[in-house]
Amino acid sequence: MERCDVLIVGGGPAGSSCAWALRGSGLDVAVMDRSRFPRDKVCAGWITPGLVDALDLDLADFARGRTLQAITSFRTGLVGGRPIDTRFDRTVSYGIRRCELDDYLLRRAGARLILGEAVRELVRDGSDWVVNGRLRAPMLVGAGGHACPVARLLRAGADDSVPVIRAQEAEFQVPEGTGGAVAGETPELYFCPDLAGYGWVLRKGDYLNVGLGREDPRDLPGHLQRFCAWLRETGRLSESPAAFKGHAYRLYHGAMTAPVADGVVLIGDAAGLAHPQTGEGIRPAAESGLAAAAVIREAEGDYCGGRLTGYVDRLHARLGRPGRGPSGWIPRPARHALGRAMLGNPWLTRRVVLEDWFLQRKKGVRSLF
Repeated sequence: MERCDVLIVGGGPAGSSCAWALRGSGLDVAVMDRSRFPRDKVCAGWITPGLVDALDLDLADFARGRTLQAITSFRTGLVGGRPIDTRFDRTVSYGIRRCELDDYLLRRAGARLILGEAVRELVRDGSDWVVNGRLRAPMLVGAGGHACPVARLLRAGADDSVPVIRAQEAEFQVPEGTGGAVAGETPELYFCPDLAGYGWVLRKGDYLNVGLGREDPRDLPGHLQRFCAWLRETGRLSESPAAFKGHAYRLYHGAMTAPVADGVVLIGDAAGLAHPQTGEGIRPAAESGLAAAAVIREAEGDYCGGRLTGYVDRLHARLGRPGRGPSGWIPRPARHALGRAMLGNPWLTRRVVLEDWFLQRKKGVRSLF
């Protein structure tokens, strides 16, 4: 039977960051993913300088043959309302294509790759995990996103009432001079009138990404259709995409199932770590992968749950403790009024909506709406 020291299930930013951080540890690390890379991964897709620093990314190297769109401003508001333009005196983010970023991070990680194979069977055998009856490992890292089979195993029988964000989006190539009036350096973000989600339209080089996500999934296609119609009416979108792809994820403000057990750690969307206000998951995924790697190193081969609890402490230090915070005591109508006022105020839009939420300048930011 094939064997490794650490098996990471999922080759996205969480899994690849964990594998990359385990380089030089002396551990035999393997990454298993049901897809072959580069894979088709639709995502609004931008990365902040904080993520670039955390992963020590060489942007010049990444930009060779890949999309790297500098972002220096944002346009924000309510769908159907008057937007606010916010400009910065520096690059505050970079638009990327997930199919390119994920492949780059995975190849850079230097781990043994087992691609094109899904987890069909997961069995505990003594102090080891046996996957698909052929691969044995004492340490298992669940990094397979919202539907991660490792996470399903840990959540079996647990309360699964944590709110789930559901989104639909499309990314497609547009010829030069077409695709509406969206500028590459200015992503546009528009909250739904009920503040239960937001839509976006981003240009990244020759590609345009448009989509909408909601915590309340009722009539998601209808909200998306109306959003795209408004984008066309205002000249931001030449035509609606022919087809949208859907995906789901949990927000960190929910009650998180314990992300550790004997020989198991959950990271990224498998642990439900998406930003509570924006749903952004790339940075918390990568940072959780780095935190998991640090705890795995410190365990020195003893992967009982007690030796892995430091991972939870690291998550709380970076993301804050789960919960909606003081705003949860404010009645919903008042929160909506406050949110609308914020989206209509240029200073609050810059400081809170953009710098604190979307650019993640602070740690442990709670949901306001």
